[in-house]
This record gives sequence, C-alpha cells and structure tokens, in this order.
Amino acid sequence: QVQLVESGGGLVQPGGSLRLSCTASGTVISTNFVGWYRQAPGKEREWVATMVSGGASGYAEPVEGRFAVSRDNEKNTVYLQMNSLKPEDTAVYYCHTQVRGATYWGQGTQVTVSS
Repeated sequence: QVQLVESGGGLVQPGGSLRLSCTASGTVISTNFVGWYRQAPGKEREWVATMVSGGASGYAEPVEGRFAVSRDNEKNTVYLQMNSLKPEDTAVYYCHTQVRGATYWGQGTQVTVSS
C-alpha cells in the first residue's frame, strides 16, 4: 500500500521560509514523479511544482524562483523549499504521485503566511 505523508507546515511571517516534506512508503519515491499542489480556502486545488524520476523539476509561475523541489533517496522523501513566502501562498499543501496507474495523495499540511 502506497502512502504519502506531508509535514513541515506552519505559521510564518511574510518573507519567511518553510520546508515541506513528503515521505513515501510502499514505493521507491525516486522511481516516480512527485507533484506538489495547494488549495487555498474557497479556491480549487492548483499545481505548484513537480519533480520527475530523473530529477528534473518544474514550477508554476507564481512560485518560480521562490520554491525549489529536492529529493533524498535514502529517506524516500521529496522536499518543497519555500522562500520569500507571501500571504497568497497560504494554503493546504499536498504531495501527489502515481504508481502503476493508481493516484495517491498525502493528507496535506497547512501553511499560513501572516504577520
């Protein structure tokens, strides 16, 4: 059974940083793509970033240059480093992957950017 567990969310002031973690079990995370999404109150879930199995990554325009995805294969974990955070980054952040055609989501972690 594949499971994804996010952690690292919290309350941070504008301009601050957070690092989110997405730890997988039941699959080797380096063999799959991992996407990060977020959902703000009253809004649809939106794509934030993706790292593919080869290590390349892509970012949505609102976070380009501020967020970075990395991976620790030994810990079977993908990270989302978020810098220069803005109030509009406030949302529940989810990681996502597909394994053998099945889609998996983590439970989400709340990020609140506020002074």
